[in-house]
Amino acid sequence: MELTLLGTGAPLGLPRPDCPCAVCARSRGPRARSATALLVDGALLLDLTPGAALAAARSGHSLVGVRQVLLTHPHDGPAVEVPAGLPTAGRVPDGQELTLISGHRVRAVPMDSPGTGYEVTSADGERLLYLPPGGAPAGLAGGRLDPYDMVVADVTGRPDGLARLRAAGAVGPETEVIAVHLDHDVPTGAELDRRLAAAGVRAVPDGTTLYVGDYHEVPEVPRRTLVTGGARSGKSVEAERRLETFPEVLYVATGGTREGDPEWAERVGLHRERRPGSWRTAETCELVPLLVEDGPALLIDCLSLWLTDAMDRVGAWDDATWADGGQAALRERTAELVAAVRATRRTVVAVTNEVGSGVVPATAAGRRFRDELGRLNASFAEECEEVVLVVAGQALVLRG
Repeated sequence: MELTLLGTGAPLGLPRPDCPCAVCARSRGPRARSATALLVDGALLLDLTPGAALAAARSGHSLVGVRQVLLTHPHDGPAVEVPAGLPTAGRVPDGQELTLISGHRVRAVPMDSPGTGYEVTSADGERLLYLPPGGAPAGLAGGRLDPYDMVVADVTGRPDGLARLRAAGAVGPETEVIAVHLDHDVPTGAELDRRLAAAGVRAVPDGTTLYVGDYHEVPEVPRRTLVTGGARSGKSVEAERRLETFPEVLYVATGGTREGDPEWAERVGLHRERRPGSWRTAETCELVPLLVEDGPALLIDCLSLWLTDAMDRVGAWDDATWADGGQAALRERTAELVAAVRATRRTVVAVTNEVGSGVVPATAAGRRFRDELGRLNASFAEECEEVVLVVAGQALVLRG
């Protein structure tokens, strides 16, 4: 099944008309994206957008052979002029199936928002799922589906939709996932590619032709990632973003609760509000048992608080205790954690702080914590496929 993406952008396109934002300013030339529309085997057009005939011609195709035009969402972009010779655009009712003269079978997939998704099966059996902007499939809970060969969806706007498809088996390890309906609320260029690759997804330029069912290397999601940065740098947001398309995540909060500290409670509350409702939370510093056992992806936030707890347990803040076995006990505990990270089979994203680039702490205990955290970060990073430094909300890949 041949699939040509005539456009890959949001309904208003990218750049948006008269928008002064930085993403729109950078979305020029090959980074510009018209509203998303798909041409399937030259016979089926999914979504009719402005300039569809010209977009097809630029990609070396024609709309002359189109036998069916189907819409997925209420059109809120510029007025659309229907090219001469195209059939009237329509919509298949949810759950019903349409068979085209070309041999394609099209089934309407119910969505959890206004719009219709389409499952397209070719005469040779290749299966494509195309979803509208801002939409995710409804009614997947409890069922197991055969994996699609390709899914084309609003991954940046509805990452939870991809998580649902993975949980239902509709997206498997070999399913190629293409991000479309791209808007100016996400970065463009290399940063977009990096974020999508972390979710096993990719984006392509307008006019790209893909072949559903042909082998294409799916972006490899790193199994272990360390995200580091300073205070309020955006490192926790970066870590959470990396797992938002996973069907199940265990959020491991090492900070616990602090009675009588409203500011800490506010911080914890903000983190909880950001996380998807399907994630589970464990408040613990016992990381080794979690890393040893099998289970869903882990998001550990953060190693700095884990180290604080570990130093509390061995009495590391007292100079005499530190010299009389405290240092050795702490090194043993951190070595146990690093060994568990090395051997784990789970997907792990861990957050930590960079504290060694600022003012030298005034106390011996403060300098001790700074030094031990630096050692822990280095050892943990050595066991990770990817290491990311976040500065002013910008992620810099140090490894991977």
